[in-house]
Amino acid sequence: MIELRTPAEIEQMAVAGAFVASVLEATAAATDVGVNLLELDKLAHSMIRQRKAESCYIDYHPSFGASPFGKVLCTSVNDAALHGLPHDYRLRDGDVVSLDFAASVDGWVADSAITLTVGTPRDEDLALLATVELALEAGIAAAQPGGKMGDVSAAIGQVAHAAGYAVNLDFGGHSVGRTMHGDLHVPNDGRPKRGFPLREGLVFAIEPWLMLGTSKIYTDKDGWTLRSADGSRAAHVEHTVAITADGPRVLTARS
Repeated sequence: MIELRTPAEIEQMAVAGAFVASVLEATAAATDVGVNLLELDKLAHSMIRQRKAESCYIDYHPSFGASPFGKVLCTSVNDAALHGLPHDYRLRDGDVVSLDFAASVDGWVADSAITLTVGTPRDEDLALLATVELALEAGIAAAQPGGKMGDVSAAIGQVAHAAGYAVNLDFGGHSVGRTMHGDLHVPNDGRPKRGFPLREGLVFAIEPWLMLGTSKIYTDKDGWTLRSADGSRAAHVEHTVAITADGPRVLTARS
């Protein structure tokens, strides 16, 4: 069931959004050459405990996951596009890594992701990152009350296609509330003026993700990490957004 949130509930969700943003800021600041992915997960875990929040990932076990996730942060490196399971890997100069984090604070969930280059970036990676960020901005700008979800999807897809990237529709955004994944699906491509109506009180995650050379993915042997079929690099960004009378409000905005 897709639920609409009251202004007071959105304010409570904004508290969760601010916490999620703070964890991504801290883990992004700690991301550098030589840093172990498990160290980043440990940092996020310590912030969860300090805030008395709850991880949305550690016990998460959907049908596409081989087992409960077991970590609190997704760390997807290079050809890993989504759901990267933290493991004993030290980041290298030139790596691309996305950090995806969701948590519940006082019963309300927020979800967000950022992609970073480590050390010396490659031009093609910078172009990819710029495109997903622009797609996210376009999707948010299209999330206007009175519109349709297709407006959001089309805005994302137009940016991706204009830059020459193919779009995978297997995974996309989703409604957010008391749980991380609600019934509403937000594809990263679509047709404007189609789909679910964008009403005040609707809260959902917008999450463009793209790969340099393909739209096809496969699941790593760890049972979680989704990798590009051709080994090309990927980027993923995400914000939790609320539809208000004044337009879209980003609940996970970082400082």
